[in-house]
Amino acid sequence: MELDRLLVLITAPSKEIGEDIAKVLVEKKLAACVNLMAPVRSIYTWEGEINQDDEVLLMVKSRANLFDKELVPTVKALHPYDVPEIIAVPILMGSTDYLSWMDQETRRP
Repeated sequence: MELDRLLVLITAPSKEIGEDIAKVLVEKKLAACVNLMAPVRSIYTWEGEINQDDEVLLMVKSRANLFDKELVPTVKALHPYDVPEIIAVPILMGSTDYLSWMDQETRRP
């Protein structure tokens, strides 16, 4: 089973920042599609304090071979957080048509 396709989860502090990141990822063909969900409520510890914030969750459809060297640095360059959430889970299954479309849209020129 090929595990090249990823679902990457990224949180952003606002819809505008989330949309900016999503557009760049799609334009650079680092993502076939990005869904934005808002608001999501995040509860986390940062610098010893428990925080609660409304954020936007980006669900990015991408490929493993793009993750470390291209997707992560691109997000970090655009993201205002010191340590943005950028985590990936493998896509184990999906419709053949959708997975083929993902492959086509994330292919490097």
